[in-house]
Order: sequence, then C-alpha cells, then structure tokens
Amino acid sequence: MHNLSPERLRSAVVLVAVSVAVSGCTDLAVRLGLRTRLAGVPISAVSVALVTRRDHSAVSALGPGQSAQLVIVATNPDGQKFVTVGAGGGKVLFDSYVIDASVVNVSKRGRVSLPADPLLSEGRTGHLRITLVGHPGVAAELHIPVRYDIAYQLDFPGADGAPGMDGMAGFDGMPGMDALPALVDPATGLPGTRGPGGAGSNGGDGGDGSSGQDGWPAANVRIWMRLARAEPDLLQVKVLSGVRQSFFLVDPHGGSLRVLANGGQGGRGGSGGRGGRGGRGGDGFPRGMDGQDGRPGSDGRPGGGGAGGTITVSVDPAAQRYLSCLSWSNRSGDGAPGPAKIIVEPVSSLW
Repeated sequence: MHNLSPERLRSAVVLVAVSVAVSGCTDLAVRLGLRTRLAGVPISAVSVALVTRRDHSAVSALGPGQSAQLVIVATNPDGQKFVTVGAGGGKVLFDSYVIDASVVNVSKRGRVSLPADPLLSEGRTGHLRITLVGHPGVAAELHIPVRYDIAYQLDFPGADGAPGMDGMAGFDGMPGMDALPALVDPATGLPGTRGPGGAGSNGGDGGDGSSGQDGWPAANVRIWMRLARAEPDLLQVKVLSGVRQSFFLVDPHGGSLRVLANGGQGGRGGSGGRGGRGGRGGDGFPRGMDGQDGRPGSDGRPGGGGAGGTITVSVDPAAQRYLSCLSWSNRSGDGAPGPAKIIVEPVSSLW
C-alpha cells in the first residue's frame, strides 16, 4: 500500500466529505428522523393542493410563467397525516410519490410551473396524477386551469453609460529645510541667532475627472394586438424587438401588458482629484513659509441619456376598446418621452 502525503490525504478526505454531502445528505436526514419516506407505511388516501411560496395561500390556477408549491398529504387508516416537505411543513420526501404531469412541469422539490409561452397551454388544462410509490391504487389527481388575468411586463432597456474616471490626487509638496543650529559666540559662550527655515514647496493640482459615457438607446419595439376570441374575451398579443419575440394571451378583465423601452442613463462624471497639500515650512528663525495647497481638479461632466425606443402598436378594430390593457414607457435616459404610434388596422392571427 502506498503512503499518502499529508496534502494528498487531506484532499482525499475533503473529496469524500463533499461526495457524502452531495449524495448522502437526504439519506442522512432520513436516518436522523428529519425526513421520512412512506415505504412500508400503510396509507389509505392521498390529497394534493397548490399553495404560494411566500405565504402558502391556496392557488387554484396558474398563468403562463407562474409557479406554485405542491403539498401532498397522505393519511393512514387511523387518520394520521403525513405531509410533504417544503411548503407543507412536513417531513415526507417527494420521492415517496410518482408524479405524472401534463401541460405543467414539476421539479424534484415540488415546484409546479406553467411554461411562459402561451402557445404550449392555450386551450388546455394542467393535470397532475400523484401515486404512492409501490401502491398504484393509492392516488390523487389535480386539475390546474390556466388563467390570463395577470399583469405581464416586458423590458427592452438601453444600457447605462459607464462612469467617468476620477482624477488623480495632486502630489503633496516637499517640506522646507530646517535651519542649522545656532553657532556659539566664542567670546561670550552664548548661542547666536538661528537662521531662517526654508519654505515648503507647493502641492500639485489634482487631475480633472473624465466625462461619463452616454447611455445606450433602447431597442425599437413592434406590438400587434387582436381579439383571440369573444365571450369571454381574450386578447392575443405579439411583441417583437430585433430577434426577440414574445407572445401573450391577456384577459382584458383584469389582465394587462406593460412594455418598457427606456434609454440608458448617462454615466456620472468622474470626481476631480484633490489638490496636494503644501509642504511644511522648515524650522528656524523665522520659520519657513508653508507651501500652498494645490487646486482640486474639476469634476467630469455626466454622460447624456440614451434615446427611448420607438414603440409602434397595430391594433385590430375589434380589440381597440381594450387598448387600456396595454401600456408602455419609452423615456430617454434624461426623462424625455419617446415616440409612440398606434395604428388601427386588421391584424390576422398571430400564431
């Protein structure tokens, strides 16, 4: 057997510890009683619900891009309940169940999400079938309707300008030379008068800060809106900017879409460098004059704001009454409103 150096031994111990932490923490939690699995536990019924992650309030439907937390409750013949970890606040691991999902996605930690693309869920209902591992007859089902009465927002911002460089500080002045000690009068034995101290040199001026860079302009945005269906009304919206396109279904009775295309703010100007301190006057009689402090540098100018993007909206006449569901902001980085144009014209199906 080869002898390991202390360094290699420490590395091996760390590697083993990391492997155990990554792959075995769940099993360790089960052994410690912090988590549990339902294998071998007699279960007579299973129920399921969706709740919000923040306050665990009930969720009855999901909109495109939204998510909720899954809570599964198993009950044994004696009425004892076993609740899943996470939002349920229990100890049961989700791998105690087989979860079959359609339309929605489910993570290993019980996060249920609806894809952001409405094309994947239009006209469909999310569905979960949850079966206890090893007990196919013990199952629960959950239907998850799709909702569109939510507030959407898209952002196509211009980048902010980079800040200017700060000026360099001025160099401090050199101190003046001290006068030599006074000479002793050989006739009297008394010290004479000491000579004057040297003047300190002036401090250097601080460097000027450089100007901030201008903010970048926002992208131009094209929006189409039409009535996807009537009774109940549902709006179909397409947003295009460059190669990025997004689709939305919006319930005009509670839903909305806000598009942002604001220009970037100009970068701040660099601060002027401080002036150098004047050098101290040298000791003597009289004492030398102190040098003057250098002047501080000037601050750089802030950069200009980037232009807001141009927004063009084409709305079908049948959907014109719902234009209030659509809003936008396309200010420049300096706060000036940008151009926007609304065209009422026939809009064919957007997908």
